[in-house]
Amino acid sequence: MKTYNDIYIEAVKALKRAGVGQYALEARILLAFAAGKSQEEFLRDIRLYPAGDYEERVLSLLGRRLKGEPVAYITGEWFFYGLPMLVGPNVLIPRADTETVAETAIKYLKGRAGNGARVLDLCCGSGCIGLAIAANVPEARLILADKEERALAAARRNAGINALSRRVSCVLGDALERPPKALGRFDMIACNPPYIPTGEIEGLDGSVRDYEPREALDGGADGLDFYRSVCSLWKEALSEGGYMVFECGFGQSGEVARIGAAAGLSHLETVKDTNGIDRAVVFRKTAE
Repeated sequence: MKTYNDIYIEAVKALKRAGVGQYALEARILLAFAAGKSQEEFLRDIRLYPAGDYEERVLSLLGRRLKGEPVAYITGEWFFYGLPMLVGPNVLIPRADTETVAETAIKYLKGRAGNGARVLDLCCGSGCIGLAIAANVPEARLILADKEERALAAARRNAGINALSRRVSCVLGDALERPPKALGRFDMIACNPPYIPTGEIEGLDGSVRDYEPREALDGGADGLDFYRSVCSLWKEALSEGGYMVFECGFGQSGEVARIGAAAGLSHLETVKDTNGIDRAVVFRKTAE
C-alpha cells in the first residue's frame, strides 16, 4: 500500500518526464486537490496512507495534465495577489507576471489618487487585477468590464468569494469600441488586453494554445490592436490627471509607450516584473 508521499513522488517523476516546468508544485496541487486538502494539510499528512480510490483519482487528474490541460482548469481555482480565484476555460489563468500590473496600480492609487477613487479593470477576465486593487485599496470603487458574459460571470463569482461584491460592479464593455457614456469617468483604468500577435498563437505552449480562450490572447496582427483602441477611445473615460496602467508582452513596452504618447497621454514609467521583463506601462491624462 502506498502513502501520499509514494504517490506524490511518482506524480513528480511523471510530470518531470513530460517537461512540465513546475513539476513538484503542480504535483502537490493536484494531489492535495484529489485528497480534498489544502497544500499545507497535504504536506502535514504526506506520510499517511490515503483511503479509498485516492490513487485512481490522482491518475485521472494526472492524465488530464499530461494531455496538456492546465492545472488551474483541472482544480478550478488559482491564487492571484494572495486572493483565491475561480477559473475555467472562459477566462485566462491569472499569471504571476500580472501581479506586477496590480501592484503598480495599487501603488499609484495609494500614493496619488486619493480617497474614493473610481477604477476600471478593462478586459477584466477573471477580475484578478480589479479585485486585487479592491482588496488592497479599501476606499476605491471598482468596475470590472469585459465583452464576454462568461468572463463577467467568473468575475462576479470571484468578487463574491473574496467578500468584495459591495465595492465591485461588473459590466459589459468592449475595449475595441467607444466606452458608453453611462460608465462615467475613472481615476484609473487598468487593462491587461489580448497582446499576442495573431501569427504567434499557433506557436504557444499547448496548455495555452489549446485550452485558454483565444479571444483573450489574440491582439491582432502585431499584438497592439487593443492598446491603440484603449488609448484613443477610452481615454475619454479617464478623469483629468487619471492614470492608465497596461500589461504588455515581451518587447512591446516601447511601442505601447509610443501609442499612448500619440494619443496624448503622458508616459510616466515602465515597470519590470520579477524576471526583469518590462511588464507594466503607466500613463497619465494631462491637460491638452
